[in-house]
Amino acid sequence: MWISFTLLAAFMQAWRNAFQKQLSVDVNVLGVTLARFIYASPLAALYLWILYRDPSAQLPQFSGNFVFYVVAAALMQILATALMVVLFKQKNYAIGVGLAKSEAIFAAVLGVLFFASTLTPLGWLGVLVGSVAVFLLSGLSSFITISWPTVLIGSASGLAFALTSLWVREASLALGLPFPYGAAWVLLFVISLQTLLLLLYLALRDSATLVALWQRPRLTILTSVTSCIGSLGWFTAMSLEIVPLVKTLGQVEVLFTLLISAFFFKEKLKKQDYLGLTLIVIAALLVMWA
Repeated sequence: MWISFTLLAAFMQAWRNAFQKQLSVDVNVLGVTLARFIYASPLAALYLWILYRDPSAQLPQFSGNFVFYVVAAALMQILATALMVVLFKQKNYAIGVGLAKSEAIFAAVLGVLFFASTLTPLGWLGVLVGSVAVFLLSGLSSFITISWPTVLIGSASGLAFALTSLWVREASLALGLPFPYGAAWVLLFVISLQTLLLLLYLALRDSATLVALWQRPRLTILTSVTSCIGSLGWFTAMSLEIVPLVKTLGQVEVLFTLLISAFFFKEKLKKQDYLGLTLIVIAALLVMWA
């Protein structure tokens, strides 16, 4: 089940990033970040309502730990998304996004050190192979000319995404509900809090950005819908399996991104891309076997 939800999340995230990149041409960083959440809360609420059509479904008991993890994850994901949008405007965009995908390494190290995660040697190997694959697909040869701001922003984004994922898993576990109810509650609370915070800030400080999103309904809705489905996949997968394995398998998002580029944007793949894709497949097999 965790494999299926991770593949769903990776596929939807590849499309969400494509829509966000298009939106970032005309909308600032916080506006594009809000587009990820603004229409997602009703979808998350609908998903939870559908689950609770089952009369035997358990209701949650919220704790202080749950509140802390939800707030921490919501704030960290806003930061991670904002940093990713900043990368869209960098000359070395591909390298920066590749660095942002270093979240699997950060999640593995932080998970083992602070979140009681355990990884077998095969799992560690999968994480490392997946990281090499992402760097290759990003254009490793370009590191000669890459700017330090891009390196720092990309790495910070990866660290922020890793912390988000680890806290989301802890929030789901804190509820103690069976699959898939815990992840559904976390999804609703995290997305709703993010939407509320960004809407309030922009309404008070930058209402022109809200107007800009309103004037681009198609891209805004597509970004929110794909983001919500992607988050549903991530949150559910991470409630079932430890974060490093989920995020390593989730690197198949790069494969989906390249397929979108090749078939919809008619961009050609380089030889280096094929090597990177092969390593992505190997990494995915390693973590599934682990």
